Amino acid sequence: MRRMVCAMAAPEEQRNFKFGWSFWRRAHQAIARRCHRESHKTKHASLHDARRERDPTGNVPASTVAGPHKEAGLLTDLEWEYVSPLLPEQKPGLGRPRRDDRQVLGGILWVMDTGASWRELPEEEFGPNSTAHGRYRKWLKEGLWSRIVEALGR
Repeated sequence: MRRMVCAMAAPEEQRNFKFGWSFWRRAHQAIARRCHRESHKTKHASLHDARRERDPTGNVPASTVAGPHKEAGLLTDLEWEYVSPLLPEQKPGLGRPRRDDRQVLGGILWVMDTGASWRELPEEEFGPNSTAHGRYRKWLKEGLWSRIVEALGR
């Protein structure tokens, strides 16, 4: 809004330039957003195919996630068997119980599969986004994330 007011107050010869810049910028951002989505889709297209290849039954459970990302973030039992030995033991302690690693890992994979932001993570299915993001950063820092990705074949 401020830019529009400044452009209206500008001299006639600068006004067209300022409005033109704004239109160009909006168009450029829309194109960049579209290109980013397309490149993300092509980059992650084979993830679900890889899951089906690793599960001998070929069954992939239906997701409760609404929208085009039906299988995003879902771990099959076979995948969980590959990953669970890599994760550190959950120590019983005082205070709030720790969020289940399988649920948190599903949330992290959902963000990676969909390309959505951490804030868009469905809390009812994967828990708080801050927990998933914090656990992702911790595992990344410890070098555990690369081993998880390798175990999942991604």
